[in-house]
Amino acid sequence: MKIPFSLRSSRRLASIFAATALLATSCTAPRAIVATGKVTPQGEFRLGYNQGFNFATAPLNKAGSALKEAASKAASKDTVRYNGAVNSLQAAALAYILDPIQPTADLSIRYGLAPRLDAGYKYAFGSHVIDAQYQLLGPTGSPESPGAGAVSGTTYASIGLQFATQRAKLPSLPFLSDINSVLNFRASRNDLLVPLIFSQSFGPEEEIGAISYGVVYAHSWLKYSFAPDNVYVSPTQKVSALSDQSRDFSSFGGFLNLKLGYRYFYVIPAVSIFYQNYGEYALLNGASTSIKGITLVPSLGFQLRIPTK
Repeated sequence: MKIPFSLRSSRRLASIFAATALLATSCTAPRAIVATGKVTPQGEFRLGYNQGFNFATAPLNKAGSALKEAASKAASKDTVRYNGAVNSLQAAALAYILDPIQPTADLSIRYGLAPRLDAGYKYAFGSHVIDAQYQLLGPTGSPESPGAGAVSGTTYASIGLQFATQRAKLPSLPFLSDINSVLNFRASRNDLLVPLIFSQSFGPEEEIGAISYGVVYAHSWLKYSFAPDNVYVSPTQKVSALSDQSRDFSSFGGFLNLKLGYRYFYVIPAVSIFYQNYGEYALLNGASTSIKGITLVPSLGFQLRIPTK
């Protein structure tokens, strides 16, 4: 049967509305790659701020089957009968925690520990991140004191390691709050990110910036639970809580960024893209859901270089 255009349009609008409800700032591990192949010179500091947006297809897809009206009706009832809608609400909650659609921001500080090694800390407004980067290729000087062979166009390469930890939660928005009031959802996660970065310098030792590109491997560990108080599988039997479940998954991606400025201050537009098959996740009452998707992370960063010599 052919679906009338107006009905198809309203369903599409409902899906967009539900997905838009997910647009909230909350803690998430930063995945924008704004580093170049050259590490912070030994003894120097770099301060940074990065503002981005995490656009993921997984919650967008799941939101279409877990509309605001369904969550609102369930939250307003004293008892909720377990059915497919409850499964959809669980899937939407998981998809959001796995890969939210939301703005992202982080503050960072880095320090050059050795000629080819630096380390840093990022605060992503709820997510705490530590990372290090080792330079594999290219000179190790500074714009004031260029290393041997440092000219415009010099190629640099490095490998990084980033670890983030956070207590994940659904934000206080009507749609997501309704889901949480029905399901009593709890989650925490840890994320490991390993970027391989190549860059070409603009000016000696990136004096006026660089163009960078590369590939990224990421691995995440998630622990979650559902403990609803008023969901029933029969008029007299409550659904059993789903105690702590542990899952992990890998992500693969690539990135491109442009560093532009002069010596002490730089602007860094960047974009990263990831693919992840999150795998199968247990739900209440023996049900399960599978989740996968693509994530696009555009960002704009600002970096201040603080020479110590």
